[in-house]
Amino acid sequence: MGGLPNPAPAAHIPAMHRRILLAGLALLALPAAGPAFTPTPQDRADLARIEAYLNGVHSLKARFLQIAPDGSTSQGTAWLERPGRMRFQYDPPSPLLLVAGHGLVVFHDAELQQTSNIPIGSTPLGILLAADIRLSGPVSVTDVQRRPGEIALTLVRTASPEEGSLTLVFSDGPLLLRSWTVVDAQRQATRVSLFDVQLGGDFPDKLFEFIDPRFYQQSNPLNGGG
Repeated sequence: MGGLPNPAPAAHIPAMHRRILLAGLALLALPAAGPAFTPTPQDRADLARIEAYLNGVHSLKARFLQIAPDGSTSQGTAWLERPGRMRFQYDPPSPLLLVAGHGLVVFHDAELQQTSNIPIGSTPLGILLAADIRLSGPVSVTDVQRRPGEIALTLVRTASPEEGSLTLVFSDGPLLLRSWTVVDAQRQATRVSLFDVQLGGDFPDKLFEFIDPRFYQQSNPLNGGG
């Protein structure tokens, strides 16, 4: 991924942007410790259905609405292609862009002229973008909730539950991923809802590439670059 600056430690990313980056899709805190989740036979059947559904979704395009912890909202277009590729293109006037590819999640803020990247395996995004999604073993389900026409499950990484949880919400009948919620270390929640979802499709590789505009400007002789 040529043109990227050296990876910036997550601690150097502004708090709000850190929440969006690790969420866009992710969460970094758990609720207070409670009883261990013991799935019922219905839970196990539903988890098997959801696992099969997620593994059957190899690509999708959708509009999204993001609600930040402070209640502010932003919209844009999302592309997902498993394994390991995603793009969140925020609508103007938002200066934000999130791109996942080549094992990294890259977050760019054009207004601040700041780019940060972290390994995709360090975020809950990795759960959704895995080549083989498993809701057991390295991933643990901590809760299953049912509402009329809807089912939600909360996930953590088994080896590092302190890193947080990811709650996925599906419409049921047929199954369709509708939203996810991320809760950060300060117990702040970020929700991303999907609409106008189009399953399937082949997307150009360039959607999942990021070239820092500063690199282009510096390299362009018309801009005084070398």
